[in-house]
Amino acid sequence: MKNFLVKTIANAGALAVAIWLVQDITLTGDNTAKKTVTLIIVALLFGLVNFFVKPIVKLLTLPLFILTLGLITLVVNALMLLLTSWLADVLDLNFHVEGFWTAVLGGLIISIVSWALNVVLPDGKD
Repeated sequence: MKNFLVKTIANAGALAVAIWLVQDITLTGDNTAKKTVTLIIVALLFGLVNFFVKPIVKLLTLPLFILTLGLITLVVNALMLLLTSWLADVLDLNFHVEGFWTAVLGGLIISIVSWALNVVLPDGKD
């Protein structure tokens, strides 16, 4: 449970950095509290998408992973971010990613920040 909480916090932090750095990734809300709650819900949604959908996509695109020496990971991460944006729209959350190339840049930022936060934050295995 602690590991799940740490990963959700890392996802929320990484999403916040991507929202801050990339103009076309938006999180809107009436006040800071509403934005924070929306960010945490989107982080949970992003974690679920990465847990359930990403392994299936990676398995189906295995030949492309081998052919591109793993560079297809950028595309897969972008697609997971776009799927999260679409699900957030369906759930009426104020989170939106505008376009594929924005998602590629956002996915790259989220991957780097999430990796750094997971290195710094405790993993809950004690």
